[in-house]
Amino acid sequence: MPRSSPRACAASWRRRPGDTAGPVPDLGATLRDAVRRLRAAGVDGAEGDARILLLAATGLDRVALIRDPDLPVTPEAALRLEAWLARRADREPVSRILGRRDFWGLGLVVTPDVLDPRPDTETLVAAVLDGLGARRGAPLRLLDLGTGSGAILCALLAELPAATGWALDRSAGACAVARRNLAAHGFAARSLVIQGDWAAALAPGAFDAVVSNPPYIESAVIPGLDRDVREHDPLAALDGGPDGLAAYRLLAADLPRLLAPGGVAAFEVGRGQDGDVAGLMRAAGLAGITTHPDLAGIARVVMGRVVP
Repeated sequence: MPRSSPRACAASWRRRPGDTAGPVPDLGATLRDAVRRLRAAGVDGAEGDARILLLAATGLDRVALIRDPDLPVTPEAALRLEAWLARRADREPVSRILGRRDFWGLGLVVTPDVLDPRPDTETLVAAVLDGLGARRGAPLRLLDLGTGSGAILCALLAELPAATGWALDRSAGACAVARRNLAAHGFAARSLVIQGDWAAALAPGAFDAVVSNPPYIESAVIPGLDRDVREHDPLAALDGGPDGLAAYRLLAADLPRLLAPGGVAAFEVGRGQDGDVAGLMRAAGLAGITTHPDLAGIARVVMGRVVP
C-alpha cells in the first residue's frame, strides 16, 4: 500500500463546510505567529526556537515545513504548541520543554537533575580526540567527572569504539539520566556510572583520559545570570565557589593519581579561566598544557598530559 504524503494525511484535519470555529491555521502562519510571540517576549533566537517547538508539536520535519507551509495544524498540535510557547516566553529553555538535547549528533534526555549540554562543550570532546591521536583505536579507559547527563562520555564512546568509560556524579538523579543516555546509544556494556564525590573512591593510575565540565561560575555572579540558566540548571552544576575555581583545585590535584602514563586530562573552563586552570595543571605536574577555543574564539578547554 503506498505511503500517504503529509499533504494527503493533513486533508482530514481541515474543517468541514458549515463549521463555525474559523479557519484552521497552517504551518506557515503558525510559525510566523510563534516567532512574533517569542520576539515580543524578548526571547533570543526566537525564530529557531519557534521552529523547533512547532515541528515537535506537529511531529513533522523541516522538509514538510519548507515544502508544505500551507498544511493545516491540528487542534491537538496547536494546544501543545500554545503551552510550549508560554513556557519558552517564561524563559524555560527549549531543551527543558522537550526533555531532550542534541549533542555531538546524539539525542540525549535532559531533566531538571542535569546541566543542559551546550554546543561549547563539544570543544572538549574534539580536544580529547585530538589529544589521543593514534591511540583512538586502542582499548582506552575514560573517566568523566561530574558527568551530569553523560553527554561527554556518550560522545567519546561514540568515537572510540574500543574504549570503556566510567562516569561519576554526586547526584543520584544525574546518575540515572547518564545511565539512561548511555544505554539508549548502546554504550551500557562499555560504561559504568557511579554516584560519588568526584574521584575519591577510585583506584590510582587507571585512566587514559580524564575529562570534566565542572561548575565554574563565581557564586556572586549566579543571581545575575539569564533566567534560562539560573532557574533551570542545577545550582550544584553552576556554582564554582567564590572565584569559580573550587572544583578545578580539587580535580587538578588528583590528576597525577588518576592518569596512567601518557594519559590526558581536559577541563572545560569559563571565559578568562584558562590561565588559572593551566597553572593548576602545571602545579600538579602535568606537561604539554594546551588551550582550545570554542567556535566564538573563547578559550574553552585546557588540556594536559602525564609524561610517560
